[in-house]
Amino acid sequence: MNNITMCLNADDLILSALKEDISSEDVTTNSVMPHYQLGEVELLCKQDGVIAGLEVFKRVFELLDSKTEVTFCKKDGDTVKKGERIGLVRGDIRVLLSGERTALNFLQRMSGIATYTRSIVELLAGSKTKLLDTRKTTPNMRIFEKYAVKVGGGCNHRYNLSDGILLKDNHIGAAGGVKEAVQMAKAYAPFVRKVEVEVEDLDMLREALEAGADIIMLDNMSVEDMKEAVRLTAGRAETECSGNVTKENIARLVDIGVDYISSGALTHSAPILDLSLKNLHTV
Repeated sequence: MNNITMCLNADDLILSALKEDISSEDVTTNSVMPHYQLGEVELLCKQDGVIAGLEVFKRVFELLDSKTEVTFCKKDGDTVKKGERIGLVRGDIRVLLSGERTALNFLQRMSGIATYTRSIVELLAGSKTKLLDTRKTTPNMRIFEKYAVKVGGGCNHRYNLSDGILLKDNHIGAAGGVKEAVQMAKAYAPFVRKVEVEVEDLDMLREALEAGADIIMLDNMSVEDMKEAVRLTAGRAETECSGNVTKENIARLVDIGVDYISSGALTHSAPILDLSLKNLHTV
């Protein structure tokens, strides 16, 4: 996920969020500010973290009024401190008030994911293991949340079901076994596609290796079994471990030797980074 891809796909999603918040009018703003008035408001950080989503924040106001000016003192990926001013929004006060919550919702959510991701990436420092996200994302927020993972230093797993082959337990059950699932995937998919298989024990691992799987996901296996799985794999496939991985328990996985660790918690459990728009005044 990159800036260009996000820009090409983001506007419709941002507009949908704005429509969710303004179904007909902002009755509160219109009651206290019935006419145009130029104003400014500061974007302030209320806790330490990693900022992500500044261009999305800016785009919210631009879609409401293209004349809105948003300037930043930081860029995505920068660390921010409590009390720091991150930016300034200048424009029609009605736009500043009506876009405030939607803009902050995006920025707080994305910055929270980047902050949480960065904290886990730091725990993996010095190892060969890369941190991956999953598809456990908020509906219609995936493009933003996966971008935030990258800003935090993590890597993106497949973006959606069209993006890669991952044979999980139910796919294997539907196919009749690991060998059958891998063979069917290789026969169906273009040769440039890698085939990843989820295994739950060492017998399934051996079957996946014999079938020629490119990537093997070690799902909810014990640390001892995962170490043995890496030994048995011996470079014949890439390895990924998965299963309720969080900041609190990832340390036990660092020395296993897998190529990747995937964590749904990056997107489904990261708390927001507290930010606010303050000191609104006329110009």
